Amino acid sequence: MRLLADKIVELEYVDSVSHETVRQVLKKNQIKPWQKKEWCIPPEANAEFVCNMEEVLEVYKRPMDPAHPVVCMDESSKQQVKEICESIPAEPGKTERYDYEYERNGVSNLFLFFDPLAGWRHVDVTDQRTAIDWAYQIRDLVDVHYPDAERISLVMDNLNTHCGASLYKAFEPEEARRIIERLDFHYTPKHGSWLNMAEIELSILSSQCLNRRIPDQETLKKEVTAWVNQRNDSATEMDWRFTTSDARIKLRRLYPSIQP
Repeated sequence: MRLLADKIVELEYVDSVSHETVRQVLKKNQIKPWQKKEWCIPPEANAEFVCNMEEVLEVYKRPMDPAHPVVCMDESSKQQVKEICESIPAEPGKTERYDYEYERNGVSNLFLFFDPLAGWRHVDVTDQRTAIDWAYQIRDLVDVHYPDAERISLVMDNLNTHCGASLYKAFEPEEARRIIERLDFHYTPKHGSWLNMAEIELSILSSQCLNRRIPDQETLKKEVTAWVNQRNDSATEMDWRFTTSDARIKLRRLYPSIQP
C-alpha cells in the first residue's frame, strides 16, 4: 500500500496520499460477487422498444395545449405499518428512535396522474388496483380533471390492465366507448418504464412523503393529499430534456442494424 501510494504521487496524479486512503479505495471498489442489484435492462437491437420509445419522446415534445393535454400515469403500493412500542422523541444530539419490531397493517395502492407541462398531479389511494379500479380512475381523469379537453394523450406502462378492455369491464359499451374517444394511449416500451414521467413523480413522492412508517390508510391519504397540495400549489413542472435525437446517439445499441 505504501509503495502504491508513493507511485501515485511520483506519477503526479496527486500531490500527496496516504497508504490508508489507497487501501480504503481498493476495498470500496472490490468486486463482491454475492451482491446483486435489480435493474431495468432494455433489449439489444429491438425495433419494438425503439418504436415505443420514440413515440413517447415525440409526445413529450408537444407544446402545452389545454384542449389536448399530455398526462402520464403510474401506480405503486405502500405497506401500512403500526408501531408496537412508542418511539423515543428526538433530542439535542440524538435523532428520533423507534423499535425495529412493527405490525403489518395491510397494503394500499396509489394511482398517480401527472401533467408535466401544467405542473399538476393527482394521487388516489385505493384498496387494490384491478382493471375495474383503473377504469374508474380513467373516467375521473376524463370527466372530473379534464372535462373541457377534446382529447387527452395518456402515457403509461404497458400493463395488462392499462387498456380499453378494462373500460368495457367496468361500464356499459356506450360509456366505455365515450371515454375511449377522449383518449390517446401511448405506452412506454417493456423494460423502458423510466420514460414515464409519472414514475419519476412517484419516486419523489416516495422519498419526500412515504419513506417512513405509516400506520393506516386514513393517515396515508392525509399525508399524500398534503404532499399533492404542496406540489400543485407551487406548480412544480418536469423539465424533460431527453429527445429522440439524444436517443439515437446515446442509445444507438438499442436500434436494429440495417443491412444495405
